[in-house]
Parts: sequence; C-alpha cells; structure tokens
Amino acid sequence: MPRIFYGWWIVAAGGVVQGYAAATFWRGFTAFFNPIVATFGWSSGATAAALSLQRGEGGMISPFVGTIIGRFGPRRVMSFGIFVTGLSFILMSQMTSLWQFYLAMTLLTVGMSFGTFIVLVTTVGNWFIQKRSRALAILMACTGVGGFLVPVLVGAIDVWGWRDVMFGVGVGYWVVGFPAMLFMRTRPEDYGQLPDGLLLEEEGTGRRTVIREVNFGVRQVLKTRFFWQFSIALSLGQMVSSTNLLHLPALDDFGISLGLAAGVIAAVAAGDFIGRLGIGVIGDRFDKRHLIAISFMVQTVGVFALSLTNAEILGVTLPLALTLPIFAMGFGLGFGSSIPLRLAMLGEYFGRRSYGSIIGITSTVSAGFAAIGPIFVGVSFDILDTYRPAFLLLGVILIAAVPMTLTLERPERVAAKIRMADRKRSAARTATKAAASPDTPGQGGQTGR
Repeated sequence: MPRIFYGWWIVAAGGVVQGYAAATFWRGFTAFFNPIVATFGWSSGATAAALSLQRGEGGMISPFVGTIIGRFGPRRVMSFGIFVTGLSFILMSQMTSLWQFYLAMTLLTVGMSFGTFIVLVTTVGNWFIQKRSRALAILMACTGVGGFLVPVLVGAIDVWGWRDVMFGVGVGYWVVGFPAMLFMRTRPEDYGQLPDGLLLEEEGTGRRTVIREVNFGVRQVLKTRFFWQFSIALSLGQMVSSTNLLHLPALDDFGISLGLAAGVIAAVAAGDFIGRLGIGVIGDRFDKRHLIAISFMVQTVGVFALSLTNAEILGVTLPLALTLPIFAMGFGLGFGSSIPLRLAMLGEYFGRRSYGSIIGITSTVSAGFAAIGPIFVGVSFDILDTYRPAFLLLGVILIAAVPMTLTLERPERVAAKIRMADRKRSAARTATKAAASPDTPGQGGQTGR
C-alpha cells in the first residue's frame, strides 16, 4: 500500500482538537450561558461582554502566534496553549464572581490562541499547496462534527450541573490535546518531503520536482488593497458569527423548548459540517471569490430566519417548520463553507512564507467586529427584552460583505501589483544611492568639477 503523506496525519490530529474545541467552546459554550446567568443573576450584557473580551483579546494575540510558531515550532506552542486552555476551564468551574469569570476568559483567550485554531491552520497550510483547500476543509469540518455534541453537553449539564461538566471539559483538553500535539511538524521540507506529498524527483525522469508558489512577506501583504478589502468583508461575517454562542438563549427567548433548541443547534452544526466538507470538493475548481460571496448570501438568509422565528407578520405567525430549517441550514452552510475558503484564499494569494502571521493579522482586524457582536446582542436584549431586533440588524449588516467579496482582485493581479511595487521601491532606492554617492573618489561626497 502507498505510504500516507504525513500532512494528512497532521490534519487528523488537528481535527480531533478542533472538534473538541467546537463541542466545548466555539459551539458548546452556548449551553453554559443560561445556567451561569441563572446561578449568579448577571445580566446578559455583562455575561456576553466576557465572550466579547475573549474575541477581542484573541485578536490582539493572533498576529504574534505565527511568528512564535516560526521560532519555537507548532509542537511547543500548542503544548503551552493546550495546558492553559484546560486550566482556564477548571478555574472557571470554581468561579464565584463576575471578575473571576472575566479573568478565566482572559486566560482562556491565551490558551485558545496558542493551542487551537491558528496553530493548527498554520501547520496544515504549510504542508499543502495544491490540496490546501481540501486539507483545510477536512480540518474545519471537524469543527462542524464537534457541534453535533452540543445536545450531549446540554444533557450533561442538566444531570451533573454546569460546574462539574466544565471541570471535566478542562481535563478533557489535556487528554485530547497533548497526544494530538505530538503529531505537529513545521514544514515538509524540514523532513525531506514536499507539500501535498509530491516526490522530490519525478519517477523515471531523474528530474527534481519544482514547486511554484507565491511567497510574500507581511509588509508586502499589508500594502495591498486586496488584504484590507478582504479583511473587512470577513470582519462583517465574524461580527455575525461571533453571536452563535447566543443562539440557544435566543431560541429560548423566541419560545422554543430547550430540547428543540438544542436539536436546532445540532442541525446548524450539520449544515456547518456539510458546508466545510463540501467546499473541500469544489473549492479548488471554482473561483473562490464567487464561492465566498455565495457563502455570505446563504448565511444572511439564515440570520434573517433566526430573527423571524415565531414572529408574527400581518397577523400570521411564521411556522417553525419554515424558519428553523432555513436558519439551521442557511447559517450552518453559509458560515461553515466560508471558513476553509477564507483560509485557502490567503494561502493562494500570498503563499506560505508568512501564512501564520497573515492569518493572525486578519484575525486581529476581525476581532474588533467579533467583540461588538455578542455585546450588541446582549445589551439589546437587556434593553428590549428580546433578541429579535439585534439579529435582524446583523442580517442587514452581513449583506454588505457580498459585493465586497465579489469585487476582489484576482490572485495574479494582486501578485503582479506587489512585484511592481517592489521593483519601483528598488529602483527608487538605487536612484537615491546613486544621487548620494560622489562622481569621483576623494571629493567628500561633493560632485566632481
């Protein structure tokens, strides 16, 4: 049997961690929200602000994660992150006041930043070029799989209470994360391999395989219009998706039973999984700009469906059989498919040279918007006593991301502009040096006569 390319083992190990993180935090923390509020009597706005703090702090840390991975390697970075993440959940299970909740969330931010998403995406992205969309789609699909476990988490909290379950979640991060960490490697070239499992020499020819890819640095990337237009579009999507931790409380507010609401969240996870995995099949065959625009359109429909759940329009209450499936599939498919696309696009446009740092900077740009989302929804509920207007407005905002992605420049044009700008800067530096140097030696920098 042919030997399995080591990059796929990295995808598998990273997928286990991503799935567990989704089940317990990215998707699953919504199950802890109402029990925590009920225990301490905190307002929804104050509790959601802690989640926003986590998003914002994560954005500030993200740009440094790629650089640290390059210096210390993904294995060391991930081991630190996994330890801190597990510890933060254990401490959170023992909290008795709001400031302790905020402190635990701050610690969780550090752990998540160094132990999950960015380090895994960066490592996988470094091991694939031609199959990058497929590899990232499989990795991110594991996040969708983790979402299926939200009903299990809800049931566990009902039986054992949120404190015991949260303590167990923290220990679980160590049980799952430390073995997965051992599979991490920086680049295939460091181990005598090539990206995508290509052979160093073409069989039967004796010729060495040539890898063609763009490789731009952070400074070059930050000077492109594409990067900022793309980052702002993603930020709008991130502001909407960051409120997913409030979906369960929102459905409860709209009169949906806890059991049915948990099932809907699981259906969102199913749509998320289908979207992430499906985009791995078509992501390398079609223009990614068009695909991500479609993703935002589908997600917008899902957000509107959530805001209209059990709503009365012209004296008629919209049936749940209409709004709930549209919300679950629309939000799930739209959000899920957008994640591998955005990660693959950054690699396609800018290469592996500074991939981790670029992802981190993109996350920083999005962090401010992501921090606004939960606070806005939580405070809106405290004021209006309903989640409906907040989600309706978020759907309107998300529409703006569609034209922004459709009008992005093609990768070839962006690369050509970067190279042209580099040549102009090089020519300018050469001209400056020539103008500053003397025409004849020994003239003290003055021109000869």
